Amino acid sequence: LLAPNFREDTLPMLEYLKKKKIPFAFIDFDIQEAKPLIYIGQDSYKSGYIAAKILMRNYSEGQEIALFLNNNKENPAEIQMQRRLAGFMSFITEEYEELVIHEVVLNKSNQENNQKTLDEFFRLHPKATLGVVFNSRVYQLGEYLRSAGRSMKGLIGYDLLKANVELLKSGDVHYLIGQRPGLQGYCGVKALCDHVVFKKSVEPVKYMPIDIMIKENIDFYFEFV
Repeated sequence: LLAPNFREDTLPMLEYLKKKKIPFAFIDFDIQEAKPLIYIGQDSYKSGYIAAKILMRNYSEGQEIALFLNNNKENPAEIQMQRRLAGFMSFITEEYEELVIHEVVLNKSNQENNQKTLDEFFRLHPKATLGVVFNSRVYQLGEYLRSAGRSMKGLIGYDLLKANVELLKSGDVHYLIGQRPGLQGYCGVKALCDHVVFKKSVEPVKYMPIDIMIKENIDFYFEFV
């Protein structure tokens, strides 16, 4: 049972598993050409599309959008982020014309440099009051906004990390998209068991729900099987 987020490190392992005829299942992230027994996770493209649809509920004329991206956004390992971005931009293209969109490239591990980048960005673009982070690090942006005494009219990110949830409750982050990682793991083990032990057929894809969390419902959210 693998979460193959680090593509280049995963591929040699998959070759070994295939040679040994060991079945494998993917959760969270899909390397489609690897042909796993099953992929369990969200449809990344649709989650990006929905993220845009939710975020734009906060839109008013004249606002600009900031896409907060990773410094290695073109890396094949970031394909999940790329799919989310593609879905996000698909909705924007369909529904809005002449909307000003900025890309802000942040470094995963250099928060000091990120602070300088963000200071300069918000100084130059005061109308950029809607933002999206396509990975679990929305807390980096939320913590910056809090420490800098800034706020956005709408900010959406992914994953219910403790730091993200705290910022959701405080109002520094407005929406979080949850992926039910516990349920992904359960379904992955079940699929492998069905295939290996019970010799049942397994569907190649099982998409997880795309859960939208806000501060008013986050305390009632829990995973269940």
